[in-house]
Amino acid sequence: MRTSTLKRQTEETNISLEINLDGSGCAAIGTGHAFFDHMLHLLCRHSLCDMTLQAEGDLDVDAHHTVEDTAIALGECMRRALGEKRGIVRYGYSCIPMDETLVRVVIDLSNRPFLEFRIQPGMPDAPNFPLSLCEEFCRAFSSNLRCTLHVEVFYGRDGHHIAEAIFKGLARALRQAAEIDMRAAALLPSTKGVL
Repeated sequence: MRTSTLKRQTEETNISLEINLDGSGCAAIGTGHAFFDHMLHLLCRHSLCDMTLQAEGDLDVDAHHTVEDTAIALGECMRRALGEKRGIVRYGYSCIPMDETLVRVVIDLSNRPFLEFRIQPGMPDAPNFPLSLCEEFCRAFSSNLRCTLHVEVFYGRDGHHIAEAIFKGLARALRQAAEIDMRAAALLPSTKGVL
């Protein structure tokens, strides 16, 4: 099993995390922010990762630190669980419709952190979760997982649907990329011989 645990404490947040990449999508999550918990539950369910997460943050200020620091911890914990990445598919792709919304997410578990996050001008926020927090989550996650991540929202009119499609798309792309390719289970998916 590809598992990892992590504790991260700063002046702004205190996070405890356990992850199992080869799980069944079970989640026990408490961040103090109900909408963010909902997004993380979606991430687990659709990636089939099991996660136990407790995060305490300065939500009296806003959700930014809690979201960013959780993504930092999650990216680092997943990177540890992936180990040297021998046998993984490496690339993942997902295109998710959510009613009027359509989102594409593409990931490369390349050890090269990069985020390309594209949204249309004027897209709405969820009622208590600015769309900018989705971008901050993806940036911190990709930097600490050390992956290349492209997120593009083609269109959408409901901020809840946009955020949900982003997290579901990330989950499905991640699941695909992290899966073991049985035809190449002993190989690193790179001609360089290292990721």
